[in-house]
Amino acid sequence: MMQAIIIFLLIGLIIAVILVSPILTKKSRSRIKKRAFPPLWNAIIENNLPIYLYLSPDERRRLQGHIQVFLTEKQFIGCQGLQVTEEMRLTIAAVACLLLLNERGKYFPKLRSILIYPGTYFVNQTVAVDNYILEERRDARLGESWTKDQVILSWKQVQQDTQNWRDGHNVVLHEFAHQLDQEDGKAEGVPILQRQSDYVIWSRVMTTEYQKLGHDIQQGVKTVIDGYGATNPAEFFAVATETFFEKPQQLLRKHSALYELLQGYYQVEPMEWVGL
Repeated sequence: MMQAIIIFLLIGLIIAVILVSPILTKKSRSRIKKRAFPPLWNAIIENNLPIYLYLSPDERRRLQGHIQVFLTEKQFIGCQGLQVTEEMRLTIAAVACLLLLNERGKYFPKLRSILIYPGTYFVNQTVAVDNYILEERRDARLGESWTKDQVILSWKQVQQDTQNWRDGHNVVLHEFAHQLDQEDGKAEGVPILQRQSDYVIWSRVMTTEYQKLGHDIQQGVKTVIDGYGATNPAEFFAVATETFFEKPQQLLRKHSALYELLQGYYQVEPMEWVGL
């Protein structure tokens, strides 16, 4: 009898912790967001994020709050002897948190660590050449997002991307878009949406645009969206996100339905960032 009571109490305690934890997390994050944003941090972001000064005062305030939560909850690890600096942490956090301005994000809940390499890094990969032959390859990479708990980035590429904001390429936007996509445990180009009906519209627009990109690439047509997006639906969402934030005018002009879909999801209007 006593054993049953103890088990019942333990189950009740576990349930209570599960119910209370999100409330405590929300309160903690709210306190962190209210902290004064250090002037040095502000100066670093102004220097490293070209669109920062063109955000509205409200967007800048929200971005600063998200950055402080992000830096509190995520760890940064230098690889190949790289010493992680304040500039690296702030630059990566600022770009990643642009994706959270819609206030729906959960701060990439599965992500624990951001690994930073000085430049291009290499991974060994086994590839099936045909039904009977496997080939070991050494692939060069600039970034990747793991479904489990890591994002890996090349600092040299991060710098190049922030200095060339309007070229439509941004490794941080790309890999953190994958994190949004992977929140439900799958990488298929469909992040968690607000309403069930949104998935129908998302599927229709994304499928049409994905197929069009593949067709244009095959025909040798110059595209606003980078051809890497034709790899698979997950890559298409990540590449489309890069294009939305960095080349909004071209995306709206050539792919208005896709632009409006992403504008509705991210709840920002990069066309208003006049610096672009």
